Amino acid sequence: MAFSSGSGKGPMADINVTPLVDVMLVLLIIFMITAPMLTHKVKIDLPQPNPNVIQPENPPDPIRLKIDQSGALYWNDTPVDELGLKAQIAVIASQANQPELQINADDGVAYEHVARVLADAKSYGLTKIGFTESQ
Repeated sequence: MAFSSGSGKGPMADINVTPLVDVMLVLLIIFMITAPMLTHKVKIDLPQPNPNVIQPENPPDPIRLKIDQSGALYWNDTPVDELGLKAQIAVIASQANQPELQINADDGVAYEHVARVLADAKSYGLTKIGFTESQ
């Protein structure tokens, strides 16, 4: 077997990889410098607890509002219509120590039913609203 020594009459077909190695080393140095900056922690100013705020001794029991798939409303397991719901929300919103309204919507309930309840609660000034899952 004979190998060509490259001293032939044709053009040289070797690729010069020196510039490629130079560029790759520069990129490696840049990534080594910037990588520690990417793991920098973000400082967040969290609110501090106020020791002067007096917590109520006996918080009121939460109100359980269930919305089933058909949009029917149940206030503490008692069926209620939309007008009755608005009246109940107005009563608890006027209290100084508002109970939490815990909304439990079925998986297949239309969003507009939940949005209507949230809009009513907000319009009457209810501030403590939470969501629970079906048990």
